[in-house]
Amino acid sequence: MDISVDCVLFGFDEKKLKVLLIEQRHAGSDRKLPKIQTALPGDLLKEKESLDECAKRVLKELTSLKGIYLKQFYTFGDPKRVQDLKDQEWLRLFRAHPERRVITVGYYSLVKMEDFTPKASSFAGKTKWVDVYNIPELAFDHNDIVDRALDIFRHELVADNIGFELLPEKFTLSQLQHLHEIILDKKLDKRNFRKNILKGDHVTALEEKQQGVLHKPAQLYKRKNKSK
Repeated sequence: MDISVDCVLFGFDEKKLKVLLIEQRHAGSDRKLPKIQTALPGDLLKEKESLDECAKRVLKELTSLKGIYLKQFYTFGDPKRVQDLKDQEWLRLFRAHPERRVITVGYYSLVKMEDFTPKASSFAGKTKWVDVYNIPELAFDHNDIVDRALDIFRHELVADNIGFELLPEKFTLSQLQHLHEIILDKKLDKRNFRKNILKGDHVTALEEKQQGVLHKPAQLYKRKNKSK
């Protein structure tokens, strides 16, 4: 049995919530097998590394990202999770024992997209940001992993106020509300949202307003408590 780590990286471009995917390409001769496989960044756990160390290595080696918000959220142990015919054919090209059962530990990360330019390395030929609500068919059970990560993220967005990780250091309450609406996939009442945010003592008002906007500049805020 093998243990792996798969990482779900969420990013926000002020319009859409996105997830980072990698493309793997093979040079095999099997014409029936697609040349490209789209998947989450992940890899097998090395003998002398912890799960957290593996997750950090995966992000650094496969995407060149490091020092970002990272949290373990679930373990996927279905005995058949890598036994689909197409997945087995693909694994035969890359692993010495493709038939082995694989248990994977999921981590999710929150990335300020303007701060990072992912660059694939190792066996990942390419990285791309994809709308979380329009994800293509992925390898193995990676679609299920993304769905579970999104469910957990939604819960912790409200419980732990972690959405600030996706915003610029300075933001408006409208930007914060829009982020919540995108993640929760529903509209929120403007008055109630602002009341709850300000009552919760999560933000600090700055003596600054937006610049370079066509509409009336809005008040800027920053996160009051940056502890995770």
